[in-house]
Amino acid sequence: MELRVLEYFLAVAREESISKAAEFLHLTQPTLSRQLKDLEDDLGKQLFLRGNRKITLTEDGMYLRKRAEEILDLVHRTQHDLMQSEELVAGEVTIGCGETDAMRHVVQAIRRLSREYPQIRYSFISGDSRNVLEELDRGLIDFGVVLGQLNLEKYEALPFPAVDTWGVLIRKDEPLAKKGYVEAEDLWELPLLLSRQIPANGRIADWLRHPLDTLHIVAYYNLIYNASILVEEGLGCALTLDKLINTGGDSPLAFLPLRPSLDNELHLIWKKYQVFSRAAEKFLEAVRAVF
Repeated sequence: MELRVLEYFLAVAREESISKAAEFLHLTQPTLSRQLKDLEDDLGKQLFLRGNRKITLTEDGMYLRKRAEEILDLVHRTQHDLMQSEELVAGEVTIGCGETDAMRHVVQAIRRLSREYPQIRYSFISGDSRNVLEELDRGLIDFGVVLGQLNLEKYEALPFPAVDTWGVLIRKDEPLAKKGYVEAEDLWELPLLLSRQIPANGRIADWLRHPLDTLHIVAYYNLIYNASILVEEGLGCALTLDKLINTGGDSPLAFLPLRPSLDNELHLIWKKYQVFSRAAEKFLEAVRAVF
């Protein structure tokens, strides 16, 4: 597959019309149609469903769209980094991260670095640890911030000078909120919202002293903000990390730490044998200094 043809394919997927895509690409409609037909023939897959009013993607087409976007993004970033002059430190540093207040340490490094190298840009991609590792393995991000235990076989890692503490996000008017902390037996009968990152046989299950599938789990969440709305509306209480949701002032919510306490280590990671751009190298130097 040629990169040029992938650009054509994405234009048609975006415009949902060969004529509109051809106009955008400054091509004739027959030329674009022929390029798309050749692409489908080369792959042995039907990529489009051609209707009267618009073109839609098949399942294979949707898969190719995602991969084509990743491929072209990586190509454009590589070209940009290679075209920088030897003296100029510029470009983009991409960081995948889960939700954690410890990201303040990374931001402190960026703030220091920005004074000396203001032409470095930063792109943050939020997601859970699974998402971050997938993006890192595909080469779509430079660094990842991950929580919990980590298999370092494929990665280099720099530990954060901080830990995250597990607890429960709950309404302040709930009787349990007056206790100020949570013990395992407090949660055995309550409706719970769990992060999808919590494994069935991990540290949380050990702390609870109950198999997760025996608990009253009403919902799973990825990122905590939407889960906090469910808590606020009385759907249940959410097992989460501290300092992610504002529970001060007029907030109807409270955060109760687990007792005995349960902490998560954090690491900044990158792929082993990674060849960094100059901007990424400077970022890593700044993070090491802050950590």
